[in-house]
Amino acid sequence: MKALVYEGPGKKSWTDKPQPKIKQPGDVIVKILKTTICGTDLHILKGDVPEVTPGRILGHEGVGEIVEVGANVSQFKKGDHVLISCITSCGHCEYCRKGMYSHCKDGGWILGHLIDGVQAEYARIPHADNSLYKVPKGMDEEALVMFSDILPTGFECGVLNGRVQPGDTVAIVGAGPVGLAALLTAQFYSPAEIVMIDLDDNRLEVARKFGATRTINSGKEDVKKTILQMTGDIGVDTAIEAVGVPPTFELCEAIIAPGGTIANIGVHGKGVTLHLEELWARNISITTRLVDTVTTPMLLKTIQSKKLDAGKLITHRFKLHDILIAYDTFQHAGEEKSLKVILSNG
Repeated sequence: MKALVYEGPGKKSWTDKPQPKIKQPGDVIVKILKTTICGTDLHILKGDVPEVTPGRILGHEGVGEIVEVGANVSQFKKGDHVLISCITSCGHCEYCRKGMYSHCKDGGWILGHLIDGVQAEYARIPHADNSLYKVPKGMDEEALVMFSDILPTGFECGVLNGRVQPGDTVAIVGAGPVGLAALLTAQFYSPAEIVMIDLDDNRLEVARKFGATRTINSGKEDVKKTILQMTGDIGVDTAIEAVGVPPTFELCEAIIAPGGTIANIGVHGKGVTLHLEELWARNISITTRLVDTVTTPMLLKTIQSKKLDAGKLITHRFKLHDILIAYDTFQHAGEEKSLKVILSNG
């Protein structure tokens, strides 16, 4: 089969790989029908995630059809169309029992990380009974791909960890796909203001269409000054970091109100300065999290009830065999005006 393979920092290829086989009785083999590219994949390609070794098939988001089922799989059968969760859960270890599936002792974020992922024609999914969701009939499978990772990530790591409440002022730093996912799901809690901060005017325009009450281009405005003017020199109740570089995290530190929460989503490859000389007495909380996908069932109900239009995050579509072109488009989001790309197999 063909697959997108990480060849070391800055290197990738669309090449032949052996078709996966059942290794454990809880496995299934899935023919990938729809997949996408994540900002985390770009971090891997930059060398920010050293656990990913050359030769690894990337990708952790997708929808597919089950073509082979392990002996112990009870919830799925051959021919089922399924949503693949970015997080694999055994369902039995101490972390899974706590709902911390991201730290599963035999799973967590392993697809496209510690085992081969789903940017391929076929993929092996361990612990299938706890790591897949049946696709409801008539559902838009392209839109469902957004529920593999970015929507639960934006919601759990940003909105829930950020303790967004009705009437709050929320700032989201980074208007990429996961920042926009946080924007969409923050509106479940009716904050008074949602301020989106980014360097890209096109993405800020998208954010306004998606519900941001205010946008700030950090390359053109003094963000801290603007936020303090907006809030009467107080700052924001929740600052969500959705980029993963030191300047954006430090911006969150600069704009957070006393008693506020900084919720980190970004994948950080470098250290960040924590300004405790300024923050030690401000009663703030800082949260970090790898998505657990515990909210995926609830989020799926929002698309079924048409409360959440996930499909509007998709801007570009490609055939799977054109994945190198898709990566180029995704990596040059500013020029291409890209958010999420969809790759279709067949």
